[in-house]
Amino acid sequence: MGVSKKTLFLLFLCVFLGEISLCFSTKLYVVYMGSKDSDEHQDEILRQNHQMLTDVHGGNVEQAKTSHVYSYRHGFKGFAAKLTEKQASDISKMPGVVSVFPNTKRNLHTTHSWDFMGLSEDETMEIPGFSTKNQVNVIIGFIDTGIWPESPSFRDTNMPPVPAGWKGQCQSGEAFNASICNRKIIGARYYMSGYAAEEDDGKTMFKSARDSTGHGSHTASTAAGRYVADMNYKGLASGGARGGAPMARIAVYKTCWSSGCYDVDLLAAFDDAIRDGVHVISLSLGPDAPQGDYFSDAISVGSFHAVSCGILVVASVGNEGTSGSATNLAPWMITVAASSTDRDFTSDILLGNRVQLMGESLSLSQMNTSAKIIPASEAYAGYFTPYQSSYCLDSSLNRTKAKGKVLVCRHAGSSSESKLEKSNIVKQAGGVGMILIDEADKGVAIPFTIPAATVGKKIGNKILAYINNTRLPTARILSAKTVLGAQPAPRVTAFSSRGPNSLTPEILKPDITAPGLNILAAWSPAMSKLNFNILSGTSMACPHISGVVALLKAVHPSWSPSAIKSAIMTTAKLSDMHQKPIIVDPEGKRANPFDLGSGFVNPTKVLNPGLIYDAQPADYRAFLCSIGYDEKSLHLITRDNRTCDQTFASPNELNYPSITVPNLRNKYSVTRTVTNVGKSRSTYKAVTFAPKGVNVTVVPRRLAFTRYYQKMNFTVTFKVAAPTQGYVFGSLSWRNKRTWVTSPLVVRVAHSNMGTMV
Repeated sequence: MGVSKKTLFLLFLCVFLGEISLCFSTKLYVVYMGSKDSDEHQDEILRQNHQMLTDVHGGNVEQAKTSHVYSYRHGFKGFAAKLTEKQASDISKMPGVVSVFPNTKRNLHTTHSWDFMGLSEDETMEIPGFSTKNQVNVIIGFIDTGIWPESPSFRDTNMPPVPAGWKGQCQSGEAFNASICNRKIIGARYYMSGYAAEEDDGKTMFKSARDSTGHGSHTASTAAGRYVADMNYKGLASGGARGGAPMARIAVYKTCWSSGCYDVDLLAAFDDAIRDGVHVISLSLGPDAPQGDYFSDAISVGSFHAVSCGILVVASVGNEGTSGSATNLAPWMITVAASSTDRDFTSDILLGNRVQLMGESLSLSQMNTSAKIIPASEAYAGYFTPYQSSYCLDSSLNRTKAKGKVLVCRHAGSSSESKLEKSNIVKQAGGVGMILIDEADKGVAIPFTIPAATVGKKIGNKILAYINNTRLPTARILSAKTVLGAQPAPRVTAFSSRGPNSLTPEILKPDITAPGLNILAAWSPAMSKLNFNILSGTSMACPHISGVVALLKAVHPSWSPSAIKSAIMTTAKLSDMHQKPIIVDPEGKRANPFDLGSGFVNPTKVLNPGLIYDAQPADYRAFLCSIGYDEKSLHLITRDNRTCDQTFASPNELNYPSITVPNLRNKYSVTRTVTNVGKSRSTYKAVTFAPKGVNVTVVPRRLAFTRYYQKMNFTVTFKVAAPTQGYVFGSLSWRNKRTWVTSPLVVRVAHSNMGTMV
């Protein structure tokens, strides 16, 4: 096959320039340019964007227009464009540019829970002593997979007209007319340019705000769904259910499609949400760990500008379940970990020796009689080893050996889909039941296609020991049932990502914990023909906090995002329903702040926290100075003329509701400011539980307030008393007769060879 002289010349030219890939390939990039000036017109921003693109395209206006995808011009400045690596590099050096980063995919962090947290059972969700009726004026923006508007969770019966200040729109699209919005769903937009640039969108269902996967409907109804009298999953978990703020308004920003959510679309959604007038933004998604720099991360960028406009941003911590895997680390966000409730979905496992065990399941099918039980490794097929077959991989099971038997399979990954697929593989091999030993012991209930249940390693070893010591071992698996109060609750889930903060260890993440295990909420019938579904993930925990934030905003509309965050964190619970310390699955160890942040959310206390730790946008600027951002970059990000003269000596000087000292050498002091939002004349005393090997002193130990919103400072000094390994944990509480205002203390003592003192 011949090659033309022109092609050879181009190839030679590319090789000569050392840029062979750049000659032919472009990628979608975000060009982030910080805040916009207050007097800067949107048309002027658009003109500047096109001029920059024209410059890197050698003056070719048509190529510049073709490469342009989005302009961000409401909440912040910037644009998205298809660029070569060389063009992206050239733009990054232009005046006014903060950062240029590729269009990266973010993943979704994939009811009775409100009863468990102590809120009333009716539509109002009133909290004793407070009226939350103003929630009808609170708008929650959901950046997710869209919404199924016909769900009864989103009806607008008896809701007043849309709030007067709302500037959003209801965007028409596939199977979604503008008239579908109502007084509950007051806005709906969708974004797919970033997705379409990276993926084949030919098979995309619903190019509109309509939800094809169910995730967005689930999260929206968890936070703000209306009361549904008989919500259930195939008969399980039946009963009345509603969101945390059932009269709050919903605005939908669909940025997530079947494979994930792309930065370019996420930033467009943030930009519109800021302009539209939402009060809360809920994101049940995030980057892979470890997270990148704050201003090369779309969620950190978008949330910074949202919070600067008074909008509170709530995000999930991630589902990696390992130390240091926490994401959504910026201090201006609320980052949420996941816990259980006191409701489990279980199947009984009856062994031939009359021992009855219990596993997690959503399978409604059951075995009417007992059958022989074998390890899946004994049913290995073809080229698969017994070890490979023990994980019930596709095609790994011998049908002759598996037929009519209960198979014991293993699971090592974190994907719930693969667990479900294992039941299909066992079914195809002729198995009549499956016991799945989850080596990570996640505790997630799965809708298996045959009688099946998930067990942890401890119970799994009991079953294997029974098989190995019995001549004809048998088992019978019963259908799933709803069980209340069977285990200690809440427990931090095994999948919930943990601290420490990998980007800024002086800021504790996660901030708070909420229910995220086996949560029932609205669903998209486009998936599985279900109107409601049970899901697990920090995705499910995030909207629980978004609902609580909406209630706080309803009662305290003038409070800043950091004040609302503080109220949620300092009132959190550290004890379970039996007044014992909250534990962590699967090992059952006592939870620490890297597992649950400040604790488990306590909605009945958040409205009256007594004291708050407040922070303003200028404080976040000082925080950014403390971690190395220069004044030029910060001027672009914030568009104010403050210098870094007001910086903190360390990031932990940010007035945060927790205190973390990751590198303590001998002695170190941190100052905090609390604001009185309780009774005007009130006195608090300091109560400390010092981390092991560290002495903690508080000065003053008594705070006497004489008026509402009065501010007072105090200093906490940490001094090494004895050598310790790793992080140690304690707490500081400001206490009076009515109120405890509690902050975690997290300290790591530095060894002599670890550099200078914090």
